[in-house]
Amino acid sequence: MKSQKNERAPQRGLEQTADPAASASIAPEIRPGQSIELLKELHILTRDGKLNQDSRRKLKQVYHLFQFIEKLLHEVPSTNGGITLADHGAGKSYLGFIIYDLFFKALSHGHIYGIETRPELVQKSRALAAQLGFSRMSFLNLTVAESALAAELPLQIDVVTALHACDTATDDAIAFGLQKKARFMVLVPCCQAEVARVLNQHKALSLSRTPLAELWRHPMHTREMGSQITNVLRCLYLEAWGYQVTVTELVGWEHSMKNELIIAKYTGQKKRAAAQRLLALLQEFGLSDLLETRFKLPEDKVKPDSTVDGEQPAERV
Repeated sequence: MKSQKNERAPQRGLEQTADPAASASIAPEIRPGQSIELLKELHILTRDGKLNQDSRRKLKQVYHLFQFIEKLLHEVPSTNGGITLADHGAGKSYLGFIIYDLFFKALSHGHIYGIETRPELVQKSRALAAQLGFSRMSFLNLTVAESALAAELPLQIDVVTALHACDTATDDAIAFGLQKKARFMVLVPCCQAEVARVLNQHKALSLSRTPLAELWRHPMHTREMGSQITNVLRCLYLEAWGYQVTVTELVGWEHSMKNELIIAKYTGQKKRAAAQRLLALLQEFGLSDLLETRFKLPEDKVKPDSTVDGEQPAERV
């Protein structure tokens, strides 16, 4: 495809795209056509074009995640306004810039929104986008929760990403995706501490009630169980709201311990069994209070006489 004609040209001296042969000579990991200047500005490449081991690991993670996201972007139906993507907990916007450079830049439409709470990172990202001529990128100094009501964002977002959004920010990203009727959500959770805190608070009661509490009696196990339970609950929650969920590894464990990748695709089939299993798990682990905050279920999927013994037929809404 031809690049958008009204994309502002980058400032003199900036390499907007790299010659494929030149990219390969710098490092075999760099994609053909990738902006070398962007990689330098993101400090993935040094000023003299070198790629160190730490940067190589970072690049591998971002590229691997991009491979998953690229497939989803191709599934988004074409519209006049183009594809919209919101990147939560954007940080330095490595992911957003790479997605724009490798996918959006070649299109004549579409927009990426980076959501980040640290104002200095937002300003740097805005300046870099202007410097490179990436005119269809916006960066908002907001929390994930605040962004759901922000006027700067459209009513619907096609793809929601949250790469290592810390603790409850991943839950806020899911809530954002539900409100914005996202077609896809791509989540890499990080530092899931909320459930672990609740488990710790009720540990004595749980130990007297069920031998399962031995799974989180010790502090280290509490942290790990809290993380595991949190992600299981998130997957059931997404299924209850009509998403097909896939869980896989982002990259090898030798590269990152925060490695769980959750991909959710909207089907419109809200699953009552998923809602009931979520409810049962919350009750079993003493987490029922989260029903009023993190895991508000569809009312038609939670009934007093419902059971969790088997999968109920999926219902189209």
